[in-house]
Amino acid sequence: MLRSLPKLSPLLSSARTTNIPRFLANSLRFVSSAQTITRTKTSTGRIAMTTRAPIRPMSSSTVSSITAEDHVQQPKLLKSTDDDHDGVIVEMDQPMDAATFVLILRSSISHWKQLGKKGVWIKLPIHLASLVEPLVKEGFWYHHAEPKYLMLVYWIPETANTIPVNATHRVGIGAFVMNEKREVLVVQENSGHFRGSGVWKFPTGVVDQEEDICVAAVREVKEETGVDSEFVEVLAFRQSHKSFFDKSDLFFVCMMRPLSSDIQKQRLEIEASRWMPFEEYSAQPFVQKHDLLKYISDVCSAKIDGRYSGYSAVSTSSSFSDQKYYLYLNAGALKSSL
Repeated sequence: MLRSLPKLSPLLSSARTTNIPRFLANSLRFVSSAQTITRTKTSTGRIAMTTRAPIRPMSSSTVSSITAEDHVQQPKLLKSTDDDHDGVIVEMDQPMDAATFVLILRSSISHWKQLGKKGVWIKLPIHLASLVEPLVKEGFWYHHAEPKYLMLVYWIPETANTIPVNATHRVGIGAFVMNEKREVLVVQENSGHFRGSGVWKFPTGVVDQEEDICVAAVREVKEETGVDSEFVEVLAFRQSHKSFFDKSDLFFVCMMRPLSSDIQKQRLEIEASRWMPFEEYSAQPFVQKHDLLKYISDVCSAKIDGRYSGYSAVSTSSSFSDQKYYLYLNAGALKSSL
């Protein structure tokens, strides 16, 4: 029923010399590029002609052009992690020129806004300090600084800013170290407020980052006097404000038990160190004149006489973290109540 016409050119040439209608000749010219023409005889006796045109593959340049037009390139975003308060944290590491950084930053903020994020924290290491100015111009402000990085923050929604302020307190300790002779370990400082005053005072110092109060007390006694000791109790603590670059201050008075007696004072900060009878320490005019030191002296005296109990350190844990914590409590009173 089907028979292929092997070539089309003879048919076109005959169209010019025979009585083939013009419209048919034009139609044949239109399909001249076809590879094959087939004809089929229908049930009515008419001849039906069909053509098959070759499928030409598209060039790679054409494919690339279509791909570029059809595909919308996604903007680059800053890599971030979510915090627990609907915010994001960005830890910058790779160098980037300011112009490129601003474009990526703006795209990122738009993206975070669509996600309903609120606070943005950007941790900028010291080697990327050149990006501080672009961040500030985009509305970020300083939150806090450490030796190797600067933290800047931004608030996305048009609501009240609830980003917590930087750490508000510095923590310090004073070590009340008494031996079996009722002698207390005291020092005179060669720097700071007490330099040249002749006042004998307890060893004191600042708690380091990630250091427990009880551990800091042991360290400070050792550093300033060379005496080994162990923590017994927190006897009292004092809170003050605007004491160090407008920060508040927590000062813990810690009772210590000496494990050695030989003194090797620290030359950098300590002018002198000695064991002094507690009564002589308490009788110093400077101690008697200031209410704070007088109260501390009275607390220590009551502890010596067994009339006062402080807060001992109890190691504990929390469901919020795998870390160990110290809870300072009156263990004697708790034991009696139970």
